[in-house]
Amino acid sequence: MFSTWTTRALNRCPNYALISLSFGGAIGLMFLMLGCALPIYNQYWPLFVLFFYILSPIPYCIARRLVDDTDAMSNACKELAIFLTTGIVVSAFGLPIVFARAHLIEWGACALVLTGNTVIFATILGFFLVFGSNDDFSWQQW
Repeated sequence: MFSTWTTRALNRCPNYALISLSFGGAIGLMFLMLGCALPIYNQYWPLFVLFFYILSPIPYCIARRLVDDTDAMSNACKELAIFLTTGIVVSAFGLPIVFARAHLIEWGACALVLTGNTVIFATILGFFLVFGSNDDFSWQQW
């Protein structure tokens, strides 16, 4: 019931999608900040995953600019972009685990950062699913 309402609402007005994605990004960053700034953790090493948040959409954006979507077969440029994006996302999940194993951060902070990673990367994926099509309301207009 909720999912059909959400789908209809997102199809009617893209602003709902933008608001939902903004809310998801804020929740993900809240988990990241909680993993850093809570008094029992008080280590800011997990903020290095912000670089991965910035880097993750870049290969796919470059591939979308370079590749024509008219051919039905997959091409090497898009496959390379997806591979690089996957490597960046896996590195973002691996870095807090490495920090926790090296005793730079606590395991609770690692869990909060991993939760934030999940929410942020789901938000980035949602952005490309909602605004990635070449219709009248596309991210490429920005």
